[in-house]
Amino acid sequence: MKKVPIAVEDFKEIIEQDYYYVDKTKFIEDILNDGAKVKLFCRPRRFGKTLNMSTLKYFFDIKNKDENRKLFNSLYIENSPLIDEQGKYPVIFLSMKGISSTNFEDALDKIKDKISNLYINYSFLMEVLNEFEIDKFRDIAKGNNNTAQLESSLLFLSKLLYNYYNQKVVVLIDEYDSPIMNAYEKGYYNEMRDFLKAFYGDVLKTNDYLQMGVLTGIIRVAQAGIFSDLNNFISYTTLNDEYSDSFGLVEDEVKAMLDYYKIGYEMLEVKKWYDGYSFGKDDIYNPWSILNFVQFKVLKSYWINTSSNFMIRELLEHTGEEGLKTLEKIFNQEEIAVRITENVRFGNNLSASEVWELMLYSGYLTINGKLDDGRYLVRIPNMEIMNFFKDEFLTIVFGNYDKVDRLRDALRDKNIEQLNKSIEELVLYTMSSHDITKEVQDLDKNLRLYLNNHSRSKELLDYWKNPYHMLLLGFFYALDGYYLPKSNMEAGYGRADIILFPKDKTKAGYILELKRAYTKNPEKEVEKALQQIDENKYYVELERYGVKEIIKLGYVFDGKKVIASYVQ
Repeated sequence: MKKVPIAVEDFKEIIEQDYYYVDKTKFIEDILNDGAKVKLFCRPRRFGKTLNMSTLKYFFDIKNKDENRKLFNSLYIENSPLIDEQGKYPVIFLSMKGISSTNFEDALDKIKDKISNLYINYSFLMEVLNEFEIDKFRDIAKGNNNTAQLESSLLFLSKLLYNYYNQKVVVLIDEYDSPIMNAYEKGYYNEMRDFLKAFYGDVLKTNDYLQMGVLTGIIRVAQAGIFSDLNNFISYTTLNDEYSDSFGLVEDEVKAMLDYYKIGYEMLEVKKWYDGYSFGKDDIYNPWSILNFVQFKVLKSYWINTSSNFMIRELLEHTGEEGLKTLEKIFNQEEIAVRITENVRFGNNLSASEVWELMLYSGYLTINGKLDDGRYLVRIPNMEIMNFFKDEFLTIVFGNYDKVDRLRDALRDKNIEQLNKSIEELVLYTMSSHDITKEVQDLDKNLRLYLNNHSRSKELLDYWKNPYHMLLLGFFYALDGYYLPKSNMEAGYGRADIILFPKDKTKAGYILELKRAYTKNPEKEVEKALQQIDENKYYVELERYGVKEIIKLGYVFDGKKVIASYVQ
């Protein structure tokens, strides 16, 4: 059988070493029929961008054109009239992958090194250069160039190639935004933005020697201004119908691969785990996860472990109540409405909405429709990403799984003392380490005085208990293999704060009523919470579900202090 090409991104290697190849060469035909001189393709990481760029390189490159022609035998493009374009152009292929450093100077050195290696590959050009061009070429190849020379290095190389071959140049830049993303994470975004504006701009905007430019990345960065003056430019994101099946795998391609490796019987489970992405008009599977599943035959998360997942941490570590409410909807597999723009705007601090948008382009969310007001409905695409959200949420907010394990055991064993202790530890740890309830704490004293003299005290108290509510709910979502948590669920004559439905109906179900302390006697308040459960008959939903044993829990939160009571 053919080898599985995990992390093999060189088109020539895949063909010559007999790896399994999903024919995406119609992408070449589409590129050539596209009227835009410069094209940007935005897709999540590990969705085939680098392999497609490598395919373009071997198709267009005038160097070794006869040898490269054989690579396309029996593929789609061979039978296209545009096969005549094969081997016609000099090609500059630059990958910006791996430009990650703690400061701008080191990152610039890494870019300089990439350009140096690129120039060394074209050493044959020195045979026809004049003495001034030779000096400049050598300086860049040796890494002795200054920033200005580095900024114009791609333009200079394209000029030399044009003069050598008497043919305009195809420029391919893979992962163009990788340095920008890393610069934002490490704190030198502005410097990197200004450099890349000149570095990319020279070769793409003001280049008389350019036949076509193709770039790939995750996002189109707004402030970089790289494309602002380009008249003949277009970007294709996951929102566009064009090129919708060029990156990632459509269902027929996945089915053919599973059948080839004789594991087609897993198709339904594979769909749950790795399908669900909506790219334009097509339903897309995650190719990295599919390849790993074919290799290892185990349904688990593969894609989420391939990067630092910085952006989701950015969201979870800095989100407030609104973000936590959005997380609740996501955990419940509901859609959320977000405004999506062509350009992602970085700044000193990303707003919650900007992070959600970034996560859509990064592959953590997917489109599920559009509203009349221009916003898009987004959701988590599949089980792989759902598990990731829960794992990251727990790691960031709660530190590790130890607390989850103790809570699960306490619920299973009906150990209410340990359950209360786990919740108290959770509140204590989180209040000390995060900003989730900072504004609640800051307002605590004034709020108490206000509520004691206000006719709408109960309604306002319900609002201000939300940080605790959301905190516990996030914690309970880690138990989805054992308990299904429901928040603000209609039950009996009202809405129960949290109901825990056991997956095993022979186990106990739980009802939690949560209150914020607003008197000097929280013990009485917690008894009222239990009373509310009975008066409103919140337990009827668990009874309908088939649970025989129901435990009612009341909690009153007084800053970091938790007062608890229960009825079994």
